Amino acid sequence: MFKIIWHRFKKNPLSVLGLIIIVFFAMIAILASVISPYEPTQINVYNVLSPPSSEHLFGTDELGRDVLSRMIWGARISLMVGFIAVGIAITIGIIVGSISGYYGGKIDAVLMRFVDMMLAFPTFFLILAVIAIVEPSISTIMIVIGLTGWMDVARLVRAEFLTLKERDFVMAAKAIGASNLRVMFRHIMPNALSPVFVAATFGIAGAILVESGLSFLGLGVQPPDPSWGNILTSGKDNIIVAWWLSLFPGLAILITVLSYNLVGEGLRDAIDPRLWTSEK
Repeated sequence: MFKIIWHRFKKNPLSVLGLIIIVFFAMIAILASVISPYEPTQINVYNVLSPPSSEHLFGTDELGRDVLSRMIWGARISLMVGFIAVGIAITIGIIVGSISGYYGGKIDAVLMRFVDMMLAFPTFFLILAVIAIVEPSISTIMIVIGLTGWMDVARLVRAEFLTLKERDFVMAAKAIGASNLRVMFRHIMPNALSPVFVAATFGIAGAILVESGLSFLGLGVQPPDPSWGNILTSGKDNIIVAWWLSLFPGLAILITVLSYNLVGEGLRDAIDPRLWTSEK
């Protein structure tokens, strides 16, 4: 099955390009300590707001710190926030969605009304409210984004469980005495994860955007730790004299989010079995 998905995924050149860019940024994040030309927090008051040059390819900021080095380390933070936050959201979404879809009835009604209630809140403003109460930090951002982003996953998993629990292989598992937990997570869950992978890809892009927005507002990753969002804040304060502080991190966010969305589109088309039959 994975060979079929990969074969169909490769037919979309934009999705393949997005995957290559994602791997490229991931390698930059992993090798940040090796490839970074300077320490990201190294201050040089004699080289403040220096434009791009051979010594500083992306210029320097208002404290003389190398922007390229800060972006390389910022890639690690942004991607870490995206992956961990989505991991938390997927875990919660799978648990809630599977219980709701499998048991149905009153349990389903209560859980889905709670999901609807969570969806009624503007997510970004809910995150702002939580961040305003607790101290901003990387771990806080990851947890808060994860706790406010699981609802769509729960609805996807619930829909899959409602369909799959009536299939013959589930009835057979129940007939031989399999427990509810075994039926849910051993027999139904592996067949319900396809849309979750797609949602996770889009979710990482969304989490990176939220983290960048929070850091831009000063409520995310706190200085001197670098992130693409707080580099953009420096760019906002010096937009007239230091265009590079806005251009390079802005492009990094744009390209990364676009790449995850392209991969998500490709995965959605590659995983959909209805398109397999239409191609034959």
